Amino acid sequence: MELSFFGIAALLISGFIAGFINTLAGGGSMLTLPALMMLGLPADIANATNRVGVLLQSVIAIKSFKKYDRLDTKAILPMMLPTLSGALIGSLLASYLPVWFLKPTLLISMMAMALVMLIAPKFLMVEEGVQPHSIKDKPMGFVMLFLAGVYGGFVQAGVGFILLAALAGVLRYDLVRANALKMVATLFFAIVALAVFIVRDQVMWVPGLILSVGTMTGAAISVKFSLNVSQTTLKWILFVMVSISCLAAFSF
Repeated sequence: MELSFFGIAALLISGFIAGFINTLAGGGSMLTLPALMMLGLPADIANATNRVGVLLQSVIAIKSFKKYDRLDTKAILPMMLPTLSGALIGSLLASYLPVWFLKPTLLISMMAMALVMLIAPKFLMVEEGVQPHSIKDKPMGFVMLFLAGVYGGFVQAGVGFILLAALAGVLRYDLVRANALKMVATLFFAIVALAVFIVRDQVMWVPGLILSVGTMTGAAISVKFSLNVSQTTLKWILFVMVSISCLAAFSF
């Protein structure tokens, strides 16, 4: 495929915005998937190609969170089983089923989170310094991470909201540390999904790597931003993104 100047610009801009909001909240793929499809990529190829940007943005975000000591490295290993197994199932489904198959799940999960944030705002508001629960002590955390893995493997759009519900709402990480672990889980999804899509020859590398330049830049800036704002600000950014994504998903 040939990329015009405007096509490259669209990938870089949408990638930057997606990388920024994915690191703080989620829903960035609501921008990047349409941008890829506007270039003429079929939905399944766009879904596969999008994972290149997601993977590289996750690497940058994780390195940045770790640099500023906001990454709970002890929690990474216990997260691997539910997220990787779920991602494998989801990515295999995505390789054979149409992307719209899980649209109702996306809508329900995001609308539920928006409602919870309105009627029970403390659900995601965890004070810094609070000792989080382990997955072993909270089986519901395991279940939600597995379901997030299935969804994240299937279609990336909106998975950050499900992960934050598990990490902040159930396991009780503050939003900064929850976002750090969310990016680890997102990296897991991307590795598994991308491997499946590469085997299925569904990845377009040139637009994927151009998109990645934007997502990596956005992620790096987003981490620094998240460290300098309050939990309340992060909560409202998350609420706005959930609401926008709910509306966008109707036409997705």
